[in-house]
Amino acid sequence: MTDMTNPPAVVPPRRVYGRRRGRALRTGQQSLIDTLLPRLRVPLPENAEAKLDPRGLFPGAVEDCWLEIGFGAGEHLGFQAETHPQVGLIGCEVFEPGIARFLTEVAAKNLTNLRLFPDDARLLIAALAPQSLGRAFILFPDPWPKERHKKRRVVSTETLDDLAVVMKPGAELRLGTDVPDYAEWMAERGDVHPAFERVVFTDRPNDWPATRYEMKARRQGRGAALFRYRRR
Repeated sequence: MTDMTNPPAVVPPRRVYGRRRGRALRTGQQSLIDTLLPRLRVPLPENAEAKLDPRGLFPGAVEDCWLEIGFGAGEHLGFQAETHPQVGLIGCEVFEPGIARFLTEVAAKNLTNLRLFPDDARLLIAALAPQSLGRAFILFPDPWPKERHKKRRVVSTETLDDLAVVMKPGAELRLGTDVPDYAEWMAERGDVHPAFERVVFTDRPNDWPATRYEMKARRQGRGAALFRYRRR
């Protein structure tokens, strides 16, 4: 099996994701992991001091670059790539079956404005050039509901600090969860962060489709909390 990751120079101090692998992949999915993923994978700079300009990852000129942290099966990421062909999209995900399912869609639709980072998103964020992102998404991340595990939540003051460095002034951060406790957690950190201001909205943007996690939550009678923040 092809190694999906570059050996990281620095290991993040805490784990923010669950399993990497599930059931064995089907033959076609494994083939995409072995052949397509290496062509789309974002390489980290060999020099830890060097910074990565994401615009150089794409075959043609792009007007902006956006990042999704934890894209799951990729339905939201694929929608953004199709809806905004002039934007370069980077998706981070560690769960191999989700990556494989999304690669099937990428291949079928020949999406060329996508790049993937199949490892901890914090490694990539640390390598990105300052003010190189126009938008970032963290939608329905693992809630880590147990009290002793909450320190693993990806939405944290530290993550917001790091995103503030790589997001342009005026860039938008979109967050979503169906867990009330996590919604409070997000607001408690986002609302007080000096680099971000909450965008109050009543009408959902047309380019914000529901993910499968959100649709599942609504079918089960749970609402979804959606947040928009603007980089000051």
